[in-house]
Amino acid sequence: MKDINRRDFLKVTGTTAATAALASCGIQGGSADGEVDYMGHHEGPIPTDKMTYRTNPKQGDKISLLGYGWMRLPNTKDDDGREVIDQEQVNRLCKFALDHGVNYFDTSPAYCRGKSEESLGIALEASGYKREDYFIATKLSNFSPTQYEFEEGKAMFERSLEYLKTDYIDYLLLHAIGGGGMEPVHQRYLDNGLLDWLVEQREAGRIRNLGFSFHGDVAVFDWAMAHHEDYHWDFVQIQANYVDWENEDKGRSGKYLYEELEKRNIPVVIMEPLLGGRLSKVPDHVVAHFKQRKPEDSVASWAFRYIGSKPAVLTVLSGMTYMEHLEDNLRTYAPLEPLTEEEQVWLEEETATLIKSYPTIDCNDCNYCMPCPYGLNIPAIFVHYNKCVNQGNVPESQQAKNYQKARRAFLIGYDRSVPKLRQANHCIECRECVSHCPQQIDIPREMQRIDSFVEKLKQGTL
Repeated sequence: MKDINRRDFLKVTGTTAATAALASCGIQGGSADGEVDYMGHHEGPIPTDKMTYRTNPKQGDKISLLGYGWMRLPNTKDDDGREVIDQEQVNRLCKFALDHGVNYFDTSPAYCRGKSEESLGIALEASGYKREDYFIATKLSNFSPTQYEFEEGKAMFERSLEYLKTDYIDYLLLHAIGGGGMEPVHQRYLDNGLLDWLVEQREAGRIRNLGFSFHGDVAVFDWAMAHHEDYHWDFVQIQANYVDWENEDKGRSGKYLYEELEKRNIPVVIMEPLLGGRLSKVPDHVVAHFKQRKPEDSVASWAFRYIGSKPAVLTVLSGMTYMEHLEDNLRTYAPLEPLTEEEQVWLEEETATLIKSYPTIDCNDCNYCMPCPYGLNIPAIFVHYNKCVNQGNVPESQQAKNYQKARRAFLIGYDRSVPKLRQANHCIECRECVSHCPQQIDIPREMQRIDSFVEKLKQGTL
């Protein structure tokens, strides 16, 4: 196809078709100088000296507003056909990020089947940058009862240092407190003395900043705030976005969590600004809603600009699997164009209401629910379902105008996305996954609902 600019493309195809094409790209960047190609990708060089930085008031660390979440890494197959991290591609992504101003990298012993820290250590070493040029954040991810013992937690921290090829951690987090209430906090960090030991490691300089990431029961967050004077949290990582900013559940309300941290002068790290990608993969009419406002901006850039405009935010994490994700996000934050007050209201009220009108499942594809003891691929099932909702391929009945087309798209896509032995009909409702879900999804109930929907589609009884 002969290259044409976006203006000519719109003339030829029409706004609706162009909007659909742009949506299909999964763009995760923002507006920038320069033209865009016919698929909506920005062309021209990405600035290397325009990154927006925020300063940690305690350490004086100058942190890039775009942080690299080392969780959703590109994969390849090894010689035995097993899926492994594509380290060569990962090294390129890491170097490109550093070259363009990104200096905060967030990982965990639990990410990427336990290989994330090791992969990051290799990539940072291969980049040629000095240790003082970047900041490493990792977590004490002692989720299993076999890891509750003090020595096990200590050994996990020491392995993190080894894998990351460093003798100190810049930002160490208690990983995902809140799920299951206070009992797991006592088991994982308090009763075994592990939190006290981590405080000692901070005093010794092996941990420069100590904080926690939060999901779930707000009572746990409130306990942590009440004990701020005891532990002196240096930063806290929360999930926040314009859809859940005013959530009635305080544990999911970005506004409540953010303001509690802001009034204590605790720097805020943001995770899941796109809700696991769901705020970049919205139905076509929602895409049109954004494009009417700023045709040149991607849907996802609004979410990044929204949360990046909050002054207490130290960095915003993004799991950038592919180079185009990284490039587009760099354009959003190099530099940040803060939202106006009117734009913030437009997102929080009008846009959030529009998105909430579609019944997607609140899955962020974080994989905390995995592995399922009965082999289900829980995130893949939810991702396929949400994709079909956004594409209009979840018909309410056989009387739906596009029933046959939607039925075919859902069933064929389901078998392609999720192997039959890993589909929802194999759920026995053991509920082992439920306590691990940071979004507090009743996973067995959703599996039952999806399986029932699939069976009705197959039998033609919807």
